[in-house]
Amino acid sequence: MREDLFEAPDYYLLDELLTEEHKMVRKAARDFVKKEISPIIEEAAQGCKFPKQLLKGLGEIGAFGCFLPEKYGGGGVDQISYGLIMQELERGDSGIRSTASVQTSLVMDPIYTYGTEEQRKKFLPKLATGEMMGSFGLTEPDHGSNPAGMLTNFKDKGDHYLLNGSKMWISNAPFANIAIVWAKDENKRIHGLIVERGMNGFSTPETHNKWSLRASATGELVFNNVKIPKGNLLPNKSGLGAPLGCLDSARFGIAWGAIGAAMDCYDTALQYSKERLQFDKPIAAKQLQQKKLAEMVTEITKAQLLSWRLGTLKNEGKATSAQISMAKRNNVEMALKIAREARQILGANGISGSYSIMRHMMNLESVITYEGTHDIHLLITGMDITGHSAF
Repeated sequence: MREDLFEAPDYYLLDELLTEEHKMVRKAARDFVKKEISPIIEEAAQGCKFPKQLLKGLGEIGAFGCFLPEKYGGGGVDQISYGLIMQELERGDSGIRSTASVQTSLVMDPIYTYGTEEQRKKFLPKLATGEMMGSFGLTEPDHGSNPAGMLTNFKDKGDHYLLNGSKMWISNAPFANIAIVWAKDENKRIHGLIVERGMNGFSTPETHNKWSLRASATGELVFNNVKIPKGNLLPNKSGLGAPLGCLDSARFGIAWGAIGAAMDCYDTALQYSKERLQFDKPIAAKQLQQKKLAEMVTEITKAQLLSWRLGTLKNEGKATSAQISMAKRNNVEMALKIAREARQILGANGISGSYSIMRHMMNLESVITYEGTHDIHLLITGMDITGHSAF
């Protein structure tokens, strides 16, 4: 195990744009990654094991529901703070960031935004500490980029609802205590339901044989005549706009998170290039390696500026779904390209589990697809600037 000596690049002095609270929040997350995640993450990824022992600590550093009000267990911080936490966690591992962003944006946020006061008080404080974990059920076996075509449905049975269907590629599913599930009613209108572990007919089989996100727990949500109490319906918004609103928040977190993965790959390659001698010089002195490193730090800086501005807009309530799509698409593509270039700088060592680069590269192959594929986000931008949908 290599010591975590990560130093974050800040070529344009973006720290000067951050408040002291932003820096404090980031430091707590960065210290947690160095102390708790870096020492165990390679073994977890190699063994395809989600490190559940991290959940309590993630709750303690405010990784769950950080932008929600303190009265419900949240941290009451702004959107840039949320982004910085996601950046630091993904610097550790995309799967750990996935766990936190699902919990925050896709479980806690919809309960807070679309739920009742009773639901908020019942679930949010325990979700904030990690005592209770959640998952988000939208994607189905035959409906990914077209969630409106979902088949999962529920029927009104008088004193309860009867839920049937299935969801797949669900982060946190194997161990989640609750799932926010999106399903159609008898009028084909989409609603959110809180499904609790232990309800008869509800199962969460784990997905195995993954080459990506190997330190993340992925599974299915299967509903076979599951009786859902009527008090578990999220009543404050229905239609496809409800889950898509949650995804905006999650995609915002991913845009920041991808920067963390890119920074880790860049820093690893930079330090390696200064130590690795070839032809009697460190390879950092060679033009082609400098080209790679200079392009990396340039792209990271551009992504940092993009995300900071997006965070400012989100704090002001001005960020659009299309703007969030642009940042998610740009930053994940940027991170994946940097991972591939960084791997080349390390040569054969780049594929070794002694370094983080190959793990980041494999993880980012999932991140570039989930919560809106790379191509769909491009078409969202296209629709926004032309006024014509290509879907």
